[in-house]
Amino acid sequence: MIKIGLIGAGFMGSMHASCYEALLGRGDFQVTAVADVEADKASRLAARLGAKAYSSAEEILRDADVNAIDICLPTYLHADTAAAAMNKGYAVFIEKPVCLNEEEAQRLLALQKETGVQAMVGHCIRFWPEYMELRRLAQENVYGKLQSGVFKRISPRPGWAWQGWLHEPAKSGSAALDLHVHDVDFVRSLFGEPERLKAETVTKDGANGHIFSLYRYEDAVVSLEGGWNYPETFPFEMSFRVQFERATVVFSSSSSPAMRIYEQEGAVLEPDLSVADEAAATSEEGGNISSLGGYYNELAYFLDCLTSGRSIEQSTLKDGCDSLRLTLCEIADAKL
Repeated sequence: MIKIGLIGAGFMGSMHASCYEALLGRGDFQVTAVADVEADKASRLAARLGAKAYSSAEEILRDADVNAIDICLPTYLHADTAAAAMNKGYAVFIEKPVCLNEEEAQRLLALQKETGVQAMVGHCIRFWPEYMELRRLAQENVYGKLQSGVFKRISPRPGWAWQGWLHEPAKSGSAALDLHVHDVDFVRSLFGEPERLKAETVTKDGANGHIFSLYRYEDAVVSLEGGWNYPETFPFEMSFRVQFERATVVFSSSSSPAMRIYEQEGAVLEPDLSVADEAAATSEEGGNISSLGGYYNELAYFLDCLTSGRSIEQSTLKDGCDSLRLTLCEIADAKL
């Protein structure tokens, strides 16, 4: 049996708990432990999941009956927690971004090579139905070559983060590394490393609250935008517009239907992307999520790999580290 220790019971930990509840009966697993420095949060999630509550990651790793760890902590705590779990021989799921810098990335990759543990990074957009459909269209060459792409992720200023850690650049990397990295990872996974890039950031008090970047791929250009310095009432939106030779594919989380395909010959298609995991997600910590979506799909994949003994091949630790590096390249370019 896969025995999961969920570390972090805030917004993302609560989201993962909802996914594990929805996944009950799918594979041989159980969440046996939940840890958070705020005891009431750990106790509430543990009670929901039939797990035991702990006060820290260290306590779970030392005392709990687990063989896999799900890390939903602030980014600056990812590397040390993941390293400690890997040294225990536990499989690890690490929320994005995988860590903060190249040194931490190299440390984790070396540890995985040394220990041989299974490791996955939570880049959920790879598992979001509309993005999965875009991937299929591109990989199967349904509409020909890529000509251009626009990817956007914008949000009101997040006020739900524990002790405001998201707004301390040394702890989160600000909007570029925490929010924008979603699209960096997806674009990189779909089209590969760009031949060259250019980036600009809008900074305030040392934090990059908004980033704009351009990637060049042979004859195609892809732009990416991410930012969270908007008023509390401003609606969250994730979207893309991708032009192929014979069609333009459009998605926006704020539109209905969310996805349309405008074919060159004039047809307008609305793909049916209904999935079995459309239950509403609940989180006491806020956030911009309306359904379990990609969170459910990525954790289902993680559990399927662990229970079947298959190697994790999607959103691997190396993928997470490569997407971190590309985002750091953008941040560095913006400072030139």
